[in-house]
Amino acid sequence: MPARTLYTHATVFTADGADAEAFVVEGERFLYVGTENSARRAAGPGATEVDLAGGFVLPGVIDAHTHLLMTGQSLQKVALRDAADLTEIQRRLRRAVDDHPDAPRVLGSGWLYSALGGTAPTRQLLDDAVPDRPVYLDANDLHSVWVNSAALAELGIDDTTPDPIGGRISRDPVTGAADGMLHETAAQQIVWPALARAASDADRDAQLESAFEHYLAVGVTGAVDMAVQDDDLAAFRRAAERHGGTLPLRVKGHWLVHRRGTEAENLAQVARAVQLAGELSGDWLRICGIKVVVDGVIDSCTAAMKEPYADGSTCGPIWDRESLTPVVVAADAAGLQVALHAIGDEASDIALDALEQAHRINGPRKDRRHRIEHLETVTQANVRRLAALDVVASVQPVHADPAIQDNWRAVLDDHRAERAYPWTEFLAAGATLAISTDAPTAPHQPLPNLYVATTRRSALDPSLPANLPRYALDLADALCHATRDAAFSCRAEDQEGRIVAGHLADFAVLDADPFAAEAAQLLSNRTRLTVVAGRVAFASTAEPAAP
Repeated sequence: MPARTLYTHATVFTADGADAEAFVVEGERFLYVGTENSARRAAGPGATEVDLAGGFVLPGVIDAHTHLLMTGQSLQKVALRDAADLTEIQRRLRRAVDDHPDAPRVLGSGWLYSALGGTAPTRQLLDDAVPDRPVYLDANDLHSVWVNSAALAELGIDDTTPDPIGGRISRDPVTGAADGMLHETAAQQIVWPALARAASDADRDAQLESAFEHYLAVGVTGAVDMAVQDDDLAAFRRAAERHGGTLPLRVKGHWLVHRRGTEAENLAQVARAVQLAGELSGDWLRICGIKVVVDGVIDSCTAAMKEPYADGSTCGPIWDRESLTPVVVAADAAGLQVALHAIGDEASDIALDALEQAHRINGPRKDRRHRIEHLETVTQANVRRLAALDVVASVQPVHADPAIQDNWRAVLDDHRAERAYPWTEFLAAGATLAISTDAPTAPHQPLPNLYVATTRRSALDPSLPANLPRYALDLADALCHATRDAAFSCRAEDQEGRIVAGHLADFAVLDADPFAAEAAQLLSNRTRLTVVAGRVAFASTAEPAAP
C-alpha cells in the first residue's frame, strides 16, 4: 500500500466549493479531504502526520500561459523592468560589462517604452553604453528586441535586409538604415534562433532547472508553455531523463506555428504538432496543441486594431484570415487545442472567424477547448462570440498593472482604453477564464498576479490608482481561475486544479489566509510548502509569518 500522510490544522481552499481543515494523501493522490476527525479515520494507523500550523492550503497554481525556458533565461539577463529612464538602462548595461568583461554579448529583458520618455529606441543609444559587443534587450512584452550596431552586424542585418513575413526591421525615417528595433517575427525568426545557436544544451538545462525552482518556490505545480520549439522540447526531454521520467512540475506545451510563405509550409508545422502530441501525452510532459501569434502588441503599435492608433498609424495582423483559417481547421480536425494570441480588437475578430470556420467544416466535436490569449482589447460582440464557441479566455492580470500602462493608454488615447482587459465581461457572458502570468513578459509569482486581478492596482507600485476597477475579480473566483480553470484550459481538470479525493496531490501552503487580510497582504504572503504528486518539492527555511 502506498504511504499515507495526514495534513492537519489548516484552512483548505479546495477550488471545489467545499470547506476543509485536513486531508490525507496516499501515494500521489488525495485520499480524503474534510474535517480533521474524519481525515484521521481515513488515514488509519501508521500514517505520517504533518501539522500545517494554521497555514492556508490551495491547489497548486497552474500558470496557464508561460514560457519556461525563456523565464529561466530571463533570470540571467540584465533586469530592466524597473529601470526608470534611459540613463538607468545605460548604467545597468555598463555595469553588466564591468561585472562580466569577457562575456561575448550583453542580454537584457523587460525594458518599457515609457522609460524612454518619448525618445525612440535606437541602436545609437545602446552604442553609447556598450559599443564593443552585441547587446540584445527584450522588450517587456517579448514582441520586440532592441539591439545595438554590433548585434545588427552579428545577425547579418543591414540596410537592405527584407522584413520577414509578419515582422518589421525598423528603419531610420530619413536614411532608411536599420535603427536597432526588431519587431514581431523579426525578433522571433531572426534573433531567437541566433541566440539559441549561441547557447549550449548545458546552458539551457541550467536555465530550465532555474525556472522550475523559481516556480516551485511560489506554489506553482504546473505550467502551460505557449511557444514550444525544438530547443524547448529537447530541454524538456533532457530534464525528464535527469528526473527519472518525471519533471519538477507538470508541463503542457503548445507548439509554436510560424507564419511561412505557403499554406503547405504552415500545415507542415501542424502535422509536426500532431506527431508530437502522439509521442508526448503523459502526466508530466504533454504536447496538447498549437500556438499561433495572430498579431503583435499595443505598446509597439503592432496589435491589429479596427481603428488607427493615436498617431494615425495602423498595423495589419501577422496572420490574415486566408493564412490562418487552414491552420486552425487542420489542428481542430486533428483534435489539437488551438491557442490564438490576439491582443488587438481586429485580431480577435480574425481568431474567432477561423474558429467558427473550423466548427463549420469539421462539424460537432466534444471538448474542443480552444483558447484566445491576452484579449487586451475586444469588442462586446466578440466577448459574446467567444463564450458561444466555448473558447477559453486566457488572460494575464499582470499585463494590466497600472505601473506599465502609461504607454499602452497613450498609443490608443481614446475610448478603447476605457474597456481595457475586461475580464468580468467574459464571466458575465458565460466563458471560462484562465489566468496566468505570461512570464517572462511579467513576474512569474502568482500572488502579485492575484493582487492585480482582484484590485486592478499595481503590484509594482501599489500607490498608483486602480486601472478600471470595475473589471476586478472576486478573490475566490480568481483563485479558481488560477487553479481549477487553468487546469480546464489544458484538459487536465479531471486530475489537477482542485483538492478533492482522487485528484493528483499537487498543492501549496501559504503562511497566511488571504481571505482574512487586506488585499495588499498578497504582496507579502509567502509559500511555505509546495507538494507535487504527494512529494515535497519545496519547503521554505524561513520562519512562518504571523497569520
